[in-house]
Amino acid sequence: MPESPIRKLVPYAEKAKASGKVVYHLNIGQPDIETPEVALNAIRNMDRKVIEYSHSAGFESYRKKLAAYYKSIHIDVEAEDIIITTGGSEALTFGFLTTCNPDDEVIIPEPFYANYNGFAVAAGLNVVPVTANIEDGFALPPVEEFEKKITSKTKAIVICNPGNPTGYLYSKEELEKLRDIVKKHDLFLFADEVYREFCYDGAQPFSVMNLEGIDQNVILIDSVSKRYSMCGARIGCLISRNKEVMSSALKFGQARLSPPTVDQIAAEAALDTPASYFDDVVSEYVERRNIMVDGLNSIPGVFCPKPSGAFYCVAKFPVDNAERFCQWLLEDFEFEGATVMMAPANGFYSTKGLGEQEVRIAYVLNQDSLKKAVKCLEEALKVYPGRTVESSKVMSA
Repeated sequence: MPESPIRKLVPYAEKAKASGKVVYHLNIGQPDIETPEVALNAIRNMDRKVIEYSHSAGFESYRKKLAAYYKSIHIDVEAEDIIITTGGSEALTFGFLTTCNPDDEVIIPEPFYANYNGFAVAAGLNVVPVTANIEDGFALPPVEEFEKKITSKTKAIVICNPGNPTGYLYSKEELEKLRDIVKKHDLFLFADEVYREFCYDGAQPFSVMNLEGIDQNVILIDSVSKRYSMCGARIGCLISRNKEVMSSALKFGQARLSPPTVDQIAAEAALDTPASYFDDVVSEYVERRNIMVDGLNSIPGVFCPKPSGAFYCVAKFPVDNAERFCQWLLEDFEFEGATVMMAPANGFYSTKGLGEQEVRIAYVLNQDSLKKAVKCLEEALKVYPGRTVESSKVMSA
């Protein structure tokens, strides 16, 4: 089971804080945005006498309400097309276990959310990466690169849209290219769309559920964690119009009995969150993104493509090794009593040796903290002993 690149440096951060340093956490996608009041009130005002099991697929009332939400954003599904899971993580795990056999292969554009590796390992699968490049903003790799990787053991393609860790938003045209590959080779297409609400600069997300001709191949993964800033409420869902997939996935749901009751109550109530909440959140994330990305690109030698969605970016630093740099920041550096924690990006690649100079940054802190974090990084690069002149020249070219 692989170690999480997001959390592996936590001991160093704890030591830094114990020594009196302020640590700006850019390593983990834990928003400081407040959870909607309707969700919190549902927990506060819960009048149940027993916290009982729900149906293994989740409360029917929640699934019906969730189906209505999807229809409101032009994704036409019914309650029976939805299984509520313990986070989006369990949804993807159920999906892998349902559609694949041990030693099968899933193709994933890299860099990708590091825990996909863990879910694949748990299901006995092999991840086959197709590499996207920072130079073109992590756009979908050419179709030919996918075709090269398809074997008799290939069962699925997995994407995250908008993406974690890159923030890249696949266009409808890019998704249609994937659709054609999936149809040609009769593969499953898993799409993690948990950041759907967070798209910027007029960009509009296009759901894989609306791709024509592959109704039986598409499996959608979703979650309340980011949408409603409810990461600790472990509620996600698995969605597919493929009845055989859903019937089989439900067996795994029955084996773990049911998703959390109290969290479902909060998640169902969260569906009543007013649109103004998202307007405000998106506006705030745009400001945060601009502070972080523009700030990084103003530092000599640093390159960071501007993402169109989610609240992450991947930046390339003029350093010998990003993991070493991240650890050094926590152990040996401070500026005005503060330092920064980031996630080394090599852990988001499956191909060994890639991402060695890259970091993933979650711009989830308030604007003032992000400005201070950028300043910390600027000052750190002035004194980091492993700064590379060659990288600086390349990135400024």
